[in-house]
Amino acid sequence: MFRLWVKVWKDNRLIRDTVVENDRRDTRTHKVLQGLEEGCRRFDLAVPIWLDSSIRDFKRHARCRFTKDSFIEEIDFDYLEIWVIEEDTFY
Repeated sequence: MFRLWVKVWKDNRLIRDTVVENDRRDTRTHKVLQGLEEGCRRFDLAVPIWLDSSIRDFKRHARCRFTKDSFIEEIDFDYLEIWVIEEDTFY
């Protein structure tokens, strides 16, 4: 089971979070992108743009933050954070 924790932060407080699960046989990249899309859909947000810094942080730590620079529309929070909390043993 692959699980992605999607969190919305404002003023150093967690204001919303959800865990997106995916048990399909797919690549890790696809699961991350699908999890991010599903989390944004649950929060009624546009999907953020992956900047070079986001990609670098995600590769290094299996988590990253999307700030206002990653969104096309205005956001009313400080950042959206994703974090892989469980990974499959197969791909």
